[in-house]
Amino acid sequence: MPFINIYLQVIWSTKNRSKIITKDLKPLLLEHIKSNAIMKGIFIDRINCVMDHIHLIISLGSDQTIGKVVQLIKGESSFWINKNKLIRGKFEWQDDYIAVSISKSILDKVRNYVDNQEEHHRAKSFIEEVEEFREKYGFVDLG
Repeated sequence: MPFINIYLQVIWSTKNRSKIITKDLKPLLLEHIKSNAIMKGIFIDRINCVMDHIHLIISLGSDQTIGKVVQLIKGESSFWINKNKLIRGKFEWQDDYIAVSISKSILDKVRNYVDNQEEHHRAKSFIEEVEEFREKYGFVDLG
């Protein structure tokens, strides 16, 4: 049996960064993602969202890839919202996402960051946050 301890922070937005994750939808969405992840063998350490994007801390299993885990969470959660007509119109996630590794030494700091998204985004927009990640991690826009 392999022993793996790889933590990632994964972030993605709603399509066109639409502010459609309401206060009513948020707890339903987060609880649904958590329960669905358990059924699919995806370990979510932390999860939180604001109106236009979501943050997760996940730990990958030996047979999981970042792309597949993100696809399973995004695809199933948007399908569930639309099937249950939880918003007016169509719910979609943006195609892109950010995934960065988390050192065990700062895991608690990142957990706190994810837990306190509402407070964090009072001072900084999602676009500013993405730019900060791009600079910090050296992401280059190839598109």
